[in-house]
Amino acid sequence: MQPEKGQNAKSFKQRLVLKSSLAKETLSEFLGTFIMIVLGCGSVAQAILSRGHFGGIVTINVGFATAVAMAIYVTGGVSGGHINPAVTFAMCLFGRMKWFKLPFYMGAQFLGAFAGAATLFGIYYDGLMSFAGGKLLIVGENATAHIFATYPAPYLSLANAFADQVVATMFLLMIVFAIFDSRNLGVPRGLEPIVIGLLIIVISCSLGLNSGCAMNPARDLGPRFFTALAGWGFEVFTAGNYFWWIPVVGPLVGASIGGLIYVLVIEIHHPDPDSDFEAEQSEGRPEKYELNVIM
Repeated sequence: MQPEKGQNAKSFKQRLVLKSSLAKETLSEFLGTFIMIVLGCGSVAQAILSRGHFGGIVTINVGFATAVAMAIYVTGGVSGGHINPAVTFAMCLFGRMKWFKLPFYMGAQFLGAFAGAATLFGIYYDGLMSFAGGKLLIVGENATAHIFATYPAPYLSLANAFADQVVATMFLLMIVFAIFDSRNLGVPRGLEPIVIGLLIIVISCSLGLNSGCAMNPARDLGPRFFTALAGWGFEVFTAGNYFWWIPVVGPLVGASIGGLIYVLVIEIHHPDPDSDFEAEQSEGRPEKYELNVIM
């Protein structure tokens, strides 16, 4: 007898299913970073290539933040939805993830960002070719390299640029740690990606002027390397007084500082749930976050 169609389908599905949890997480990080770059950098491309007619700073900030939120919704249940080597590094540094996973996550994030940039380039190829008469420029009013990677403002020194990326990523990780701290105020389950999107909007609106607020080594280096190969040339690595390493190193430092601040100032001071907190409840004191409104 021949096997039924359902049995064939089931066995085919079983052959596709990954057995290794690390492989699942790695593939998840690749996909999440890919989504972030296509939709996030896509919001930049639409604004730039339309010369502001179909977007601007508001649509870029909201579009990129929403792209991050959507990417986390797709991947958060599998890999945590890091989509950022700085986040992964901080998670390992503070014992929230095992170190052996770090190179797999980072590799997937960089490859996902590169693939996302390549896909976006293909989608907007005709627009890029018509924008500046077929030229792919890094600087000037017809520049398009900043669709894919961040570049510094003309006035910005490397020291100021480094501080910019450290501080921006410090706030990112500090608040991400708070969002996922179950012993703090917390966020309703399932809404964490939305809150992270709002976090990115406020950071972009307040700290984005100097250099675009990358806060993500993969988001910047992967697409930058793609542009070097796709026609902009390796000047993308020398532009801005060799600015390229700032969005790579700065976020790693900032993530470490942000995580450390949260742990030292907030996390380690939570009451022991088996002693102080229960004692408060037994004494009839109001819960820690109860709002007492006097009318």
